[in-house]
Amino acid sequence: MRRIRKGRSSAAREGTGEAVPSVSVSESGDATAVDGGDTLSGYRGSGRQASAGGEAVRVERSGDAVALGAHAVAISGHVSQVLLAAPPPSRPLDWPIRLGSVPVLASAFQARSAVQERIDRARDGHATVVLAQVLSGGGGVGKTQLAAAYAHQALVDGVDLVVWVDASDIEQVLARYAHAAHAVEAASDRLLGKSAESDAGLFLQWLATTRRSWLIVLDDLTDPEAIQAWWPPSSVFGCGRVVATTRRHDALLSGGGRAVVDIDTYSAEEAEAYLQERLSSAHADHLLDAQAAVLAETLGFLPLALSHAAAFMVNEDVACAEYLRRFNDSAARLDDLLPRAADTEGYGRQVAAALLLSLDVAQASEPVGLAVPVMRLASVLDPAGHPRPLWTSDAVIHYLSTQRATRPDGVPTPIGPAEARAALRLLHRYGLLTDHAQAGSRAVRLHALTARAVRECTSDAAVPEVVKTAADALTQLCNKVSWYDHETTAALLTNIDSLDGCAGDLLWEVDGHYVLRWAGRRMARGAAVPYWQRLVGTSERQLGRGHPLTLIARRDLALVCFYDHRHKEAFAVLQEDFPYQDDPLVLEGPQPTASRLKAASAVALLEDTVAVRQQLLGWAHPATLTGQANLARLHWSQGDRAAAIGLLEHSLTGYRATFGPRHPYTISVDNRLRSWREQHKRRWWRPTRGPSAPIGSAGAGGDVTR
Repeated sequence: MRRIRKGRSSAAREGTGEAVPSVSVSESGDATAVDGGDTLSGYRGSGRQASAGGEAVRVERSGDAVALGAHAVAISGHVSQVLLAAPPPSRPLDWPIRLGSVPVLASAFQARSAVQERIDRARDGHATVVLAQVLSGGGGVGKTQLAAAYAHQALVDGVDLVVWVDASDIEQVLARYAHAAHAVEAASDRLLGKSAESDAGLFLQWLATTRRSWLIVLDDLTDPEAIQAWWPPSSVFGCGRVVATTRRHDALLSGGGRAVVDIDTYSAEEAEAYLQERLSSAHADHLLDAQAAVLAETLGFLPLALSHAAAFMVNEDVACAEYLRRFNDSAARLDDLLPRAADTEGYGRQVAAALLLSLDVAQASEPVGLAVPVMRLASVLDPAGHPRPLWTSDAVIHYLSTQRATRPDGVPTPIGPAEARAALRLLHRYGLLTDHAQAGSRAVRLHALTARAVRECTSDAAVPEVVKTAADALTQLCNKVSWYDHETTAALLTNIDSLDGCAGDLLWEVDGHYVLRWAGRRMARGAAVPYWQRLVGTSERQLGRGHPLTLIARRDLALVCFYDHRHKEAFAVLQEDFPYQDDPLVLEGPQPTASRLKAASAVALLEDTVAVRQQLLGWAHPATLTGQANLARLHWSQGDRAAAIGLLEHSLTGYRATFGPRHPYTISVDNRLRSWREQHKRRWWRPTRGPSAPIGSAGAGGDVTR
């Protein structure tokens, strides 16, 4: 029996255990239960009866009352004594308790020991009692499966409470918490059931104070701000843990003592092991062949894609090599190669839809209207990554400005580099691409399958502008990169190759083939000759045999043949081009001689060399100045005095800017220019019989003149 002594001007005495027939309350006021005491407040002029027979107190015509303790009764006013019978004991809970649908582990589940080690290290290394790890990564990388593995292990280890929560919507979170509050009897029946939010709050209070061990899994968290108020609290006794999965990369996720662990795709070994175990478990070992590793790499080691591909292979009895051939077919679509019917692990979506799940939300977020055009541009670049400066190039800024949602008057909204940068960070936060400054020239990455899904969703009418913008942006980077910046050069080469593979002949139709020639000039000697042979063939097919750009490509082919000590092939290429030369010097006279044709070809080749050096190195670079001086000398020897003097004047300006007015190189060029001007003024000159003395030296590459 519990004795209650509470009220205004109240008098109390020790009870005898006898029933109290009635209690009269007048002028009642508020009362608060202390230390689990029984409280009933706000009853005006009400009568109540209590008996020792175990019946609950009955109150009629009472006012509002709040009872804060378990089985509490609120009493206020002038009360003498009330005796209450203790309620009958409730049925004990059956521990452990599991709530929510914990996913079954996938067939051929990979333990991913390296990833789990990082997760456990993040947990063990945390100094506070807030044991929360947030598994962050793009779609289909296996975050949910890792969380499920922890949930299953917790049940094996005897954790008292395991709750799996679908955190994609805050209302679902509250509903799951409310259900859990009833399941663990977080409060009295009188307190539970008022609302989902109230019950959820009581459950969080229970988590903070219980001595029971517990694990809460928040799967597919989409709104970090909304979940803040409902994040499981610190466990006073250090017996609780939270594991969350999300595509988001917001800084907010790392607050409150949480540790964010980035989850990427399988390693090459894990991907190949998955295919072997998955096909073996389906008694389809005969589908494994030497192309299994290549297939895993082509699928980007993405767990979701590998799961669908393996199921497709089993259903259709297709070996790895044949599936790889179908996958590489440009006409094939992801939804056909990775169909929903192959979703044997219950992911619930087709791969393309899963990869682009957040794109619509990102498109509607600030900066509004930029997510889709950014994804389209990134989709034609190298999945291994490209440099950040590409997104501040004039070509990209112009493209994003024209593609952005227009104002009501139909005029595009112009943007600047800051908005382009903000769009990248937006897509990074939504897990659609990654943007990491520490990755250097590979800072921005888009998974190969995500890129393919984006390309398949891009209309044919929009593709040419995407290709042209990517080519122009890469051209701008190519013109700025230093000859000695090997890291950026390597990144640009792979991105050019990716663009060429995605665009094909369209790259030539939008005049984007400059980057192809730039790539050839930066290529290693062993691969340069076959590359230029392919490029020349494409140029002849697209532009024509006698097109100036085709002739330039052929001269580059001859040059790399010289570098590769294939002199006969180089001379053969140049000789085949003699009939296509349009230089006025070549057309002078009834029958141009072979020597004059060769001289004209040399002029054209050196002009191309100077132009490339100027674009790559700058107009005042020593190598560019050397080329200009040599070209001027060649023009002078061929009788084109005006061209020679004009080039040497331009070259002299560069020498002064680079070496200074008193440098021997500058003085040498200045003296030669004065001499040429004097000869040109008197209109007499005599061609040199052989190679003249060099006009200047910058120590660059053997073609330098003094």
